[in-house]
Amino acid sequence: MRRDYTEWPPLTEKALARTWTAQFAAWFADATAAGLPEPNAMILATADTAARPSARTVLLKGYDEDGFVFFTNYESRKGRELAGNPYASLVFPWFPVQRQVLVAGPVERVSRAETEEYFASRPLGSRLGAWASPQSTVLPGPEALDEALAAVAERFGDGPVPAPPHWGGFRVRPESVEFWQGRSSRLHDRLRFRRAAGESGGAAGEHLAGAGEWVVERLAP
Repeated sequence: MRRDYTEWPPLTEKALARTWTAQFAAWFADATAAGLPEPNAMILATADTAARPSARTVLLKGYDEDGFVFFTNYESRKGRELAGNPYASLVFPWFPVQRQVLVAGPVERVSRAETEEYFASRPLGSRLGAWASPQSTVLPGPEALDEALAAVAERFGDGPVPAPPHWGGFRVRPESVEFWQGRSSRLHDRLRFRRAAGESGGAAGEHLAGAGEWVVERLAP
């Protein structure tokens, strides 16, 4: 169960975009063009206040220079863990194109206006499900969820379905964004944008991106 990575060109500092957002956009476009199922799927890792980790797959719903946004139930396990320990990491596992993007940074809630705007764009079933599901809690059986969904559908009828108060978005504000490209003999390319406000000059700051706010580093595979 070993595969040698030889299908894509190496990732060099010269080929790297000047900002992590531009590099992510280029790689995301490549993953989409390659036909990857749900290229916006990302592994979200969190930890509780006792440093016990957990991970799951969520969907990226937007990104810009401020970070990566996803939405969830604030009372879910990830929501509770982020409330107590607002730091997370993300992994985009784009295996068919022999690439990964790894992100780490603090997490904050998005504005309520941003949550409501996105919630209104969701299919009706997803909006009703956000009200019906007590995410991460123990259920006596599948019937309980079906009954809760039926009750919610009856409650809202043909009227609008607003965003639940316990549901909304999180933004992961990256302190580092690593671009990993598979290479032969496990000598993979790893180029990391690291937030380094105030750093300038010298070998460590030789490849700067963003007016001294970000430094690009090559990591050993």
